[in-house]
Amino acid sequence: MLKKIVLLLLLFLATSLTLHAQKATVQGVILDEDNQPVPGATINCGEDYTISDINGFYKLEVPALKEITIIIDHVSFKPTKFTVTLSNAENFVVNPKLSTDVTSIGEVQVTANKRKVLTGIQTVSVDVIKNIPSASGGVETLVKSLMGTTSNNELSSQYSVRGGNYDENLVYVNEIEVYRPFLIRSGQQEGLSFINSDLIQNLDFSAGGFQAKYGDKLSSVLDITYKVPTEFEASVNASFMGAAASVGTSSKNKKLSTISGIRYRNNSMFINSKQTETNYDPLFADFQTYITYKASNKFILNFLGNFSMNQYNYQPLSRQTNFGTIDDPVALLIYYEGQEEDEYLTTFGAFKANYLVNEDLTLKLIGSTYHATEQEYYDILGQYRLGEVNTSIGDDNLGDVEFSEGIGSQLNHARNNLDALFFNLEHKGTYTKNKHQLDWGVKYTHEDIRDRLVEWEVIDSAGFSIRPYFEIDNDQPYNAYEGPLVPYQNVRATNFTNIDRFSGYGQWSYKTTTSSKAKLFFNAGVRAHNWTVSGEDIETTTQTVVSPRAQIAFKPNWKKDMVFRLSGGVYHQPPIYRELRDSSGIVNPDVKAQKSIHAVLGNEYSFLLWNRPFKLKSEAYYKHLTDVNTYTLENVRIRYSADNNAVAYAYGLDLQLNGEFVPGTESWISFGYLKTEENIDNRGYIARPTDQRVKFGMLFQDYVPNIPSLKMYLNLTYNTGVPGGSPSYADPYIYQTRLKSYKRADVGFSYVLAGEDKTFDEGHWLHPFKEFTLGFEIFNIFENLNSITNTWVRDVYTKSQYGIPNYMTGRVFNLKVNMKF
Repeated sequence: MLKKIVLLLLLFLATSLTLHAQKATVQGVILDEDNQPVPGATINCGEDYTISDINGFYKLEVPALKEITIIIDHVSFKPTKFTVTLSNAENFVVNPKLSTDVTSIGEVQVTANKRKVLTGIQTVSVDVIKNIPSASGGVETLVKSLMGTTSNNELSSQYSVRGGNYDENLVYVNEIEVYRPFLIRSGQQEGLSFINSDLIQNLDFSAGGFQAKYGDKLSSVLDITYKVPTEFEASVNASFMGAAASVGTSSKNKKLSTISGIRYRNNSMFINSKQTETNYDPLFADFQTYITYKASNKFILNFLGNFSMNQYNYQPLSRQTNFGTIDDPVALLIYYEGQEEDEYLTTFGAFKANYLVNEDLTLKLIGSTYHATEQEYYDILGQYRLGEVNTSIGDDNLGDVEFSEGIGSQLNHARNNLDALFFNLEHKGTYTKNKHQLDWGVKYTHEDIRDRLVEWEVIDSAGFSIRPYFEIDNDQPYNAYEGPLVPYQNVRATNFTNIDRFSGYGQWSYKTTTSSKAKLFFNAGVRAHNWTVSGEDIETTTQTVVSPRAQIAFKPNWKKDMVFRLSGGVYHQPPIYRELRDSSGIVNPDVKAQKSIHAVLGNEYSFLLWNRPFKLKSEAYYKHLTDVNTYTLENVRIRYSADNNAVAYAYGLDLQLNGEFVPGTESWISFGYLKTEENIDNRGYIARPTDQRVKFGMLFQDYVPNIPSLKMYLNLTYNTGVPGGSPSYADPYIYQTRLKSYKRADVGFSYVLAGEDKTFDEGHWLHPFKEFTLGFEIFNIFENLNSITNTWVRDVYTKSQYGIPNYMTGRVFNLKVNMKF
């Protein structure tokens, strides 16, 4: 009945087609011919206007989704004007220069975004982030719905891009590279991602073929820009899963701006919806701040700081998983003893200095430090029964296990510690002249990692200790083994590792217009990376790689608004510490950089449908990979072979249609086809762990026609299964199976009590709020049972193994409130 009600609600909301007022913001600094600020200038847009302050700064709210003309006037200068067409909630920055001669900036229809289209960058509206129903609570949920990305774990912020793994994705915040934990091993242990959604101004994403100025990874770039407030702002968000608050300030002279946020999150609701009963006491909290100081019109200093604490106290109690068929139902019952205590503490600080030498030359200096201390401690004993289920309807014992076909126990132990300290110093520069742009950068990184790894597992079945899988004469539990008792798996290692890196890039960009008024964009660049691995009992090893890259984009002068783009090059990924450590915990300093020759052919077609803007994006790609460092995937924990003993390939097609399916709201549908295989030691090609053949994602926004304050956000995901159902020790060439398809639907409803189009007079209790929204979310509406791995147990009677799915979260309800001041 509940499913029918939800479907009726979705159908009812999806019929709305009423347009309401949309707004955008234009802001910037007005300068004179000597690049000095111009105070007292009037900025007009129809009946709306503002006046630039003592620093020449202005901010004006304008209508969105239509062409508007903005006129700037000052008694000492000639008037100037420019024309723009902005999307809903867009924040467009333009810094006009006034002179004594008549000046017209001309038509700048979202110039910045047009340039990103030419370079293959996807830009996403920030407003969508705070409203999308998200189990992980981060901006990554939005990224997973874009073309080229997949994920099959709603509790993880990690994502795979076009056949790559989680370690192949770059993340930048205001041009500063950020890091993720090293030891993180399961979805339930992932709390907060680094990125604070409340602080974001812009979000750009590239799924491949990116420029040389971005770092040394194989798959993708997520480029985040944090806000620089120009006035006081504050927000508070709270729900059953946590809370967050942010504050933005700006000094009277607009020279000092700060924005800070604090977050708390608790995943207990999701963990308790799984089939394992637990005592789960997590604590995910962080504080983040971004400070901007404008010392002069030419010099700006920024600071980005973050402190994050993730603690987990996890005590599993029992689990029952039913599987099999209707004719032959089977159940797995597990009773647990013991607990897991994990803690991840990270501290990050970065200074960035921007110096505007002149209007053509900008120099930047970035220094950052990252420190992480991580521990994973657990002792968990699981005792299981595998048996036949009572299916007699009306029986008092219906659903109980009445006959045991297999019994056994499993004891897991770990005492893992890691201490990592990173230091970065980087210089970047940009020079622009006559439609040519030169970008360059050099960077030094020192990584100091101290790691202790102690893990073992003992398995007992029917009174027999199961020998390790690599034992030749191992016929247990069918025949007793009279040798000494040894763990089924045993990993012990202590590593003190230092990595010193020198990297740099240089690239040239050029944009021109042909005689036929077609637009051409060229970009060519090269990266170089040198790294040295050293440490206790490690032979010092130095390696160097060079990565040339190029892009070309063509926008013909057609009635149809189309852009064609070809990009690619040679991409190297010098190994991080995790890639140097093999499955036994030993560091191999000779691991080479994985290499990918990458080509992307793309097209973007912008058009009007129902007199509303739409865009169809398509990209076909091919990757040829060599020196591949193969790995196994356990939830989100990656274990590498630390041996470049494979070659691989990946190819596919990604499509995304986005636009106003409902007037005034942006929605999109993405589809992807992928095939990726690897050849290990010349044994032939088999599917890689991320070979997710088909992906479908949809983010749909709607509102009730007669009640525009009542809105709906629907997030749908369908991914075909990945090769993840085999035992971790199995030879993939002999035994390879896939998990079932990943299907999930999350929906959120919100009611706007106060907002841009719903304000109240002074004295009303809602007057202080710029925005006040109440929300209700349903995660996993149809309660699909998605599995991420299998638990393998033995049936001693039939001498066979069963793969029992480890299911993810069930249906969860959540209430939330969002406030802005």
